[in-house]
Amino acid sequence: MSELFKVSSNPHIRSKVATNGLMLAVVIALMPAAGFGIYNFGPRALAVMMVTMASTVLTEYFFGLYTKKLTITDLSAVVTGLLLALNLPVSIPLWMAAVGGIFAILAVKMLFGGLGQNFMNPALAARCFLLISFPTAMTAFDCDAYTGATPLAMLKAGEPVNLLDMVVGRTAGTIGETSVIAIAVGACLLLLLGVIDLRIPGSYIVTFVLFAGLFGGYGFNPSYLAAQLSGGGLMLGAFFMATDYVTRPITIRGQYVFGITLGLLTGIFRIFGPGAEGVSYAIILGNLLVPLIEKWTMPTAFGHRKGGKRHEK
Repeated sequence: MSELFKVSSNPHIRSKVATNGLMLAVVIALMPAAGFGIYNFGPRALAVMMVTMASTVLTEYFFGLYTKKLTITDLSAVVTGLLLALNLPVSIPLWMAAVGGIFAILAVKMLFGGLGQNFMNPALAARCFLLISFPTAMTAFDCDAYTGATPLAMLKAGEPVNLLDMVVGRTAGTIGETSVIAIAVGACLLLLLGVIDLRIPGSYIVTFVLFAGLFGGYGFNPSYLAAQLSGGGLMLGAFFMATDYVTRPITIRGQYVFGITLGLLTGIFRIFGPGAEGVSYAIILGNLLVPLIEKWTMPTAFGHRKGGKRHEK
């Protein structure tokens, strides 16, 4: 009789979708933004991508050799490296890009137990690390293709911006954030494949629009709100980084709360903060709040009250 039972650790129900399949889907979905970044900024953008992906993959490979647990086949290091590159200015020195990739994998991911154990998005954590360590290089968007301030900085200063250029992507900015069209194509692919849903991106964007409309100083002016959505890394962050399986809440209500929190934080940083952007810091702070969000939104077990006491008849 005992042979009929098999004792094993959870999870007992396994999905047919493998991690490397999900990561490959994300890489493919990022190709429109990456391809437009190369078209928009030239071969230097491709060099930055190659350096960040090489640094993330090699760091995870050598760490795996040291710990005798190789994990690079799950492609998560490739996704981290590509996302990091898309969040960097094309003019960044390549050695800084490599440092960012090493920090993302070593300090944020592997030292906390690897994929599934990191408490914040590695690519955004690396971007924030580089912003703090090398602020001049990380905010220098002048290149052969564009000079001057980014549209988001111009918007904050009250200067007019070209909305069509912002939507298409003919503007200065980080490598992967400029073209809303390219990002939308990749996001639609992820939605169609069922890799992500609209709970977090939708609540994030709607909350930010409401906040910007109430406190931005222009009311619900469509041109102003469209420029806010098209500028900076909001669309890239909402669909590709806020939806990270590891660092988002697992509860359905928690995902809505998470998206609303990100929208509020981004609005505060952009409108009341000294800088024009705020998506990276908003998502990182949101990641830190995930344990609390999950605690507050965890469904009550059937037959129990929230305090943990069983219902009395």
